[in-house]
Amino acid sequence: MTAIKQENNLSRVCGELIYSEGARRFLAPYASIPENSRGRLLSEESRAGSSPYQRDRDRIIHATAFRRLEYKTQVFINNEGDHYRTRLTHTLEVAQLSRSIARELALDEDISEAIALAHDLGHPPFGHAGEDALAEVMCDYGGYDHNAQSIRLLTKLESKYKDFDGLNLTWETLEGIAKHNGPVTNNIPRALAEFNKKYDMELNTYPNLEAQISATCDDIAYNNHDIEDGIRAKLFDYRDIQHLPIVGDIISNILDIQPDIEQSRLIHEVKRKSINLMVQDLLNTTISNVKEQNIQSVKDVRNANKFIANFSDEMLEDCQQIKKFLRENMYRHYKVNIMTSKARRVIKDLFEFYMAETSSLPENWFARIESNNKPIIIADYIAGMTDRYALEEHRKIFDTSYKLI
Repeated sequence: MTAIKQENNLSRVCGELIYSEGARRFLAPYASIPENSRGRLLSEESRAGSSPYQRDRDRIIHATAFRRLEYKTQVFINNEGDHYRTRLTHTLEVAQLSRSIARELALDEDISEAIALAHDLGHPPFGHAGEDALAEVMCDYGGYDHNAQSIRLLTKLESKYKDFDGLNLTWETLEGIAKHNGPVTNNIPRALAEFNKKYDMELNTYPNLEAQISATCDDIAYNNHDIEDGIRAKLFDYRDIQHLPIVGDIISNILDIQPDIEQSRLIHEVKRKSINLMVQDLLNTTISNVKEQNIQSVKDVRNANKFIANFSDEMLEDCQQIKKFLRENMYRHYKVNIMTSKARRVIKDLFEFYMAETSSLPENWFARIESNNKPIIIADYIAGMTDRYALEEHRKIFDTSYKLI
């Protein structure tokens, strides 16, 4: 690796850029430089032509849990309509934003993309309603947390490689997923605590900057795209969001020029311009924080006293108002409540049934049951279900007219 002074197109990056052979580009000194990776729990030979973080990304894309995201709820259950976002399309949108911003900040694009692609793998069917239901039934057995479940999937439950369980990802990628929301110091979820004993994730520190970018892009994606899906579902229309910060001004500016614009085109423009504003704020605030905190290495990022990649205070407040609107007018809308109530009941029914009738589990899952892990294995099985599979299993079990053969 060699260091050079900043290039003109990266003038906002602080410090000398370092050329990384693995990334094939110049990176900031506080980036997750592939050559400096702590490696994998089980060492493997490097692969010519790709960095360890590219390899992580590729393994995540080929994981069974990743494919299942296509049929898992973001807000609307999979069978509600073909155009609503699923957990997969949301994940891809977060990954696209993360990679673009990482490139702009001279960070490693591959690890930022890998973390974004894996951050929601632990979500059960039916989105947050499903997670709430699993957390409730698992409260006496160590609880349930989707971030920790992502780690469990990536380090244990995926079982396709001949030499190890999981995907054997690099320390840095796993760190970014484990600390998606920052340091984990209190009430460490069971699944995360178990893996942390094998491979210390330094849970009391902040994650790498690429992971922080991914986490903030998660907010950018769902704040903007949930508005679009909410209007598509006719839970509200553009007039209901004109009072909101960011999007309200954009709507007014567009209508001043094109008062007869179709609502679908209007909302697309609002989404596009709003995302751009949030991305620009994230870029500016991150560089400002790097300078203010004198960040010169990835170690400085981890030991900082706050997220380095974040919005400005003003943008954070604006985003909170958008979240509040979505919570009151979309996530708690009576139509969505009916759907999520059904979803919670499906999850609870399945858990209670398998706890009482464990031999009804598929053979490969039943074989994993030991004296002290039955509820954990059942939660693993249910969490891996897609929306449609969970609904079909529920119908198969509780509909007496269902033909099993």
